[in-house]
Amino acid sequence: MSEWWTYRLSDFLMFSPGTYWRLVELYNREVWPAQVAALAAGVTLLVLAGLRPAAANRVIPATLALAWWWVGWAFHWQRYVTINWAASEFAVAWWIEAGLLGWAALGHAGGGARECGPALRAIGWTLAVFGVLLYPWAGAAAGRPLAQAEVFGLMPEPTALTTLGLLLVRSPGRTVRLAIVPLLSLLVGAATLWLLSG
Repeated sequence: MSEWWTYRLSDFLMFSPGTYWRLVELYNREVWPAQVAALAAGVTLLVLAGLRPAAANRVIPATLALAWWWVGWAFHWQRYVTINWAASEFAVAWWIEAGLLGWAALGHAGGGARECGPALRAIGWTLAVFGVLLYPWAGAAAGRPLAQAEVFGLMPEPTALTTLGLLLVRSPGRTVRLAIVPLLSLLVGAATLWLLSG
């Protein structure tokens, strides 16, 4: 038996990189053309956040709530759980965030939309634009096929990035309460991608 100090963190990953990316590819094929609708929804959210109509205070969190519910159910609960036993817990966390965003859409979260400082606003826009428009192409830049693209509203990382960005741009008073699950999700996702690349 090998000594415990010879193990690397990646030895405890329950699946290979090939298995994970094949799962993402099959998921993308099964939900096509949802990617087009998700991209359109993401661009609409960016436009609403920029134009700042009164309706955006409800439309943005309501749309984000639907995205969080969908990723929790379609990705974590239906697919990711087949290779990662913790995915069912991820799904529950995503549904909790969907509920919190839905509650915010009804106007019950407090700390409504207000201006934030230019630095936070710039960070918010960077995260939101990256999550919606650039994240799907990040995999291709890393050499993965476009069939494995991760799209806002369908995959965890771009959805969490976009959510954090829009919270900073539109609702800085709500950011702390609503940002906990997205931040944790990004940490888990970053750790997983780091282990997959190692």
